[in-house]
Amino acid sequence: MFKIIVENECGCFRKSDLQNGIEIASKDDALMKSIEMRDHMNDEFCGKHDFKVQEAGNNFVIAFAESTSNGCCGGGCGSH
Repeated sequence: MFKIIVENECGCFRKSDLQNGIEIASKDDALMKSIEMRDHMNDEFCGKHDFKVQEAGNNFVIAFAESTSNGCCGGGCGSH
């Protein structure tokens, strides 16, 4: 099984219908789903964070990409 993990659940993620910790049997399907989730998060969330997908063993981790933003959509981020 391959797991999709959202590393930092920002406020926008918690308000969305997306789920953290999804398990998928196929590596290709898990990669496609994680990219779909990342794209949705980058397109539909408030825009204060950019998200990227990283492979880590049997996990696909959706994490904050480096950002120059000074704001935060609430929770899940450090001080800017």
